[in-house]
Amino acid sequence: MTDRERESADATKRLVALLDIENLDVDLYRGQQPETIRQRVYGGQVAAQALIAATRTVESDFHVHSLHSYFLLPGDYQVPIIYDVERIRDGKSFATRRVVARQHGRAIYYQTLSFQRAEEGYDHQDAMPSVKPPEEGMDLVELMQERGAEEGLAKEWEALDVRWMGNSTYGLEPDERQVSQTRVWLRIDGELSDDPVEHLAMFTYASDVSLLGAALAAHDADPARTQMASLDHTIWFHRPFRADEWWLYEQWSPSAQGARGLSLGHIYTQDGTLVATCAQEGLIRPRG
Repeated sequence: MTDRERESADATKRLVALLDIENLDVDLYRGQQPETIRQRVYGGQVAAQALIAATRTVESDFHVHSLHSYFLLPGDYQVPIIYDVERIRDGKSFATRRVVARQHGRAIYYQTLSFQRAEEGYDHQDAMPSVKPPEEGMDLVELMQERGAEEGLAKEWEALDVRWMGNSTYGLEPDERQVSQTRVWLRIDGELSDDPVEHLAMFTYASDVSLLGAALAAHDADPARTQMASLDHTIWFHRPFRADEWWLYEQWSPSAQGARGLSLGHIYTQDGTLVATCAQEGLIRPRG
């Protein structure tokens, strides 16, 4: 094992441990924080920990197929996050959970999840766009650091391998139908277990990477000079996949207005299978 592979494996183990929340009481959990110099808790961390909390309250044959969430207040890295799960509904085919994340006695995040028992049905999907392999992409973290990204970003994303393939301003062909696009290949940069919940949580953690940035792609705006904050985040899980294998994150923004941008994303495995869809609206305000 090379030094790079060893570092990646260690980073992945740390992330798995970070998302392994502590059970305090019935439907009540505590999530720990990583060591970081950043000021605001990364949104993907809160979403992933909330997903795990909700998953632990349903029977094992129920699988999450969607989550919808709102970021209410910036998270504080100095204290743990408390996750309180409410059992909204338990049906024969579907179960619904709502999670509130709290710090300092205040709600900072809400997540609602729907679970389903597996069943057969109609099957179709959009086709994956033509794209170069991940090995030909640029390391996104290095690229963002070169453009002045805040310190601590590399540490926060140390378990992720993100390869930037281009956007509407650089690298992608102009598209009149989707004028603001970004494409990245992404994977957890270390081997995970075969537990499907671990892969869902890791994917949820990574799904917040670069999605809102697609709303800036048509404007050649510098993220380092833009105030950006996620307001909400939605994921629909379509088909099983491994988060530690390459997946294409095709991102586009249908609209930006009123200092907000809406971004959508399709997630494909390398064989072209559409495994998830994401949506996020966020604040995108140029800094003075």
